Amino acid sequence: MNRQIVLAAHPRGAPQPDDFQLVEGTIPEPGPGQMRVRNLYLSLEAAIRSWLDGTPNYFAPIPLGGVIRGPSIARVEASRMAGYTVGDLVFGLHQWEDYSLSDANTVLLRKLAPNRDFPLSWYAGALGGSGQTAYVGLHRIGQIQSGDTVLVSAAAGATGSMACQIAALRGCRVVGVVGSPEKVSTLQEQMAVDAVLNYREEPDLAAALARACPEGVDVYFDNVGGKMLDAALTAMAGGGRIVGCGMISDYNHAGSPTPLYNLWQVIERQLTMQGFLLYSYLDDVPAAAMQLEQWVKEGRIQVLENIAEDLSVAGVAYSAMMTGTTMGKNLVRVGGAG
Repeated sequence: MNRQIVLAAHPRGAPQPDDFQLVEGTIPEPGPGQMRVRNLYLSLEAAIRSWLDGTPNYFAPIPLGGVIRGPSIARVEASRMAGYTVGDLVFGLHQWEDYSLSDANTVLLRKLAPNRDFPLSWYAGALGGSGQTAYVGLHRIGQIQSGDTVLVSAAAGATGSMACQIAALRGCRVVGVVGSPEKVSTLQEQMAVDAVLNYREEPDLAAALARACPEGVDVYFDNVGGKMLDAALTAMAGGGRIVGCGMISDYNHAGSPTPLYNLWQVIERQLTMQGFLLYSYLDDVPAAAMQLEQWVKEGRIQVLENIAEDLSVAGVAYSAMMTGTTMGKNLVRVGGAG
């Protein structure tokens, strides 16, 4: 049988394990131009939350009873698709199930040629979408330069932790914002972060950012939105760039987003603010992947990941991630993954 995780209920606020259900389906057979893949690692993404409410955005919503959609590392088991043979390792937007069908329309689909010295899971995080998103966002959107002050929110998360390290490797002063003492310690002890703020301990976040960034923020890599973005607008240097990567603070209540009061700063400080999605910059991915792998080989990047075991716990793992209690890249190792 093909185990699947389906949407049992539209979440109210933060997702709960009961919003997901484990069911059994049949193993799919590939038609012309398709291949069947065996999912090995599910990549848990905050963006999945926006597909669970029943309202469309840049992807169609997942219907009640529908299989949850998300990126995965997988192995080709049967192929009627040109260019892909049995045994190939691939990454793409599949579903939370043991076996998925994939074809030329699969978003983000690409072959993997992993370095055997690295865990395969890293190609879903630091050496995959998370690292590539951080790299492309900082370089293409943020236009980082040596000497810049770079502010990163959700700085202990999958993308944020990579953005911090990449910015430091490019000669920037890096300030991270996190939500627990444990995350503060991790960034201070394992990564080249110059200053770390715990927003839960700051009664005035704008004042805290002003202290941490006395000359202003040149690049803000925003994973959070909401009150964090509003405060960051007051800390930007003239001509600063805001990289809109995520809006975690509003994903659990998209119907009533947090108001912003400081947007005037975009004009007053002549800021650039741009959102981006990695799949719109796929031409940049090969160079990003090559540089990230080189840095990891040289021991210049620390990989943070949190792996849950077995497809059956995917809903539990995702719910935990969306409460902000985990660090690094969150993954589910589907049963039998190597």
